[in-house]
Amino acid sequence: MTLKFITLNIWLGGYLQDEAVSFLKSQDADIIVLQEAFNGESSLLDARYRTVQVIKEQLNLPYASFSPNREQPHTSDTSALIGNSIISRYPILSSDSSVDEYNLQHAVVSTPAGEVNVFNLHGSWDLDGNKFSLIRQKMSRDVIAAIENQKKVILAGDTNAKPTNKAIVAITEYLKSVFGHELTTTFNMRRKDNKGYASAAVDMIFVGPDIGIIERSCPDVDVSDHLPLVAILNIE
Repeated sequence: MTLKFITLNIWLGGYLQDEAVSFLKSQDADIIVLQEAFNGESSLLDARYRTVQVIKEQLNLPYASFSPNREQPHTSDTSALIGNSIISRYPILSSDSSVDEYNLQHAVVSTPAGEVNVFNLHGSWDLDGNKFSLIRQKMSRDVIAAIENQKKVILAGDTNAKPTNKAIVAITEYLKSVFGHELTTTFNMRRKDNKGYASAAVDMIFVGPDIGIIERSCPDVDVSDHLPLVAILNIE
């Protein structure tokens, strides 16, 4: 089967939520992984604080799992959790997560081609994308431990590291990078003042050796401070 997959750091719940939803609708993906999503449901919350609910409803995707990083106040009386979310056309059978200075979310998704292990990573932040810090070393080890014995693996997200970082290079010993080193940046430079972001390709998709890559793209759309990554994959 073919599976359309998108990863997007949606920018603190979606500062450009209408634009993001319109783009995601046009893509009609089977699985979307988001970073910086809010999981609020109260009608008292602005739409930006209800990211998962809004996208599920607007895209008619019935299944979602959420892995929070922290709680963020909305008003003096309301708050919402922010973190990673996996939103799917297909049933999510189970989910778990590991949260440190990074968020590694895992969901087992039941597709027509069998179970697919989807991992959604929001990496430890550091302005130096090549710094092989202790926390990035731990993140890399945790990712490898989570994926190395799994079949049909898709790992994606905002790694906050460059492809040349040793933490990322170690992961590529187990998984194929869908984009490799071909992207110059995955930031939307319309929304960034620091010119260093123009040479930082930190959003990534990886797949296991049993998943084929049919198409890939990084649309230059104004939907977040990051650019989305889109991949059409072959899963048998």
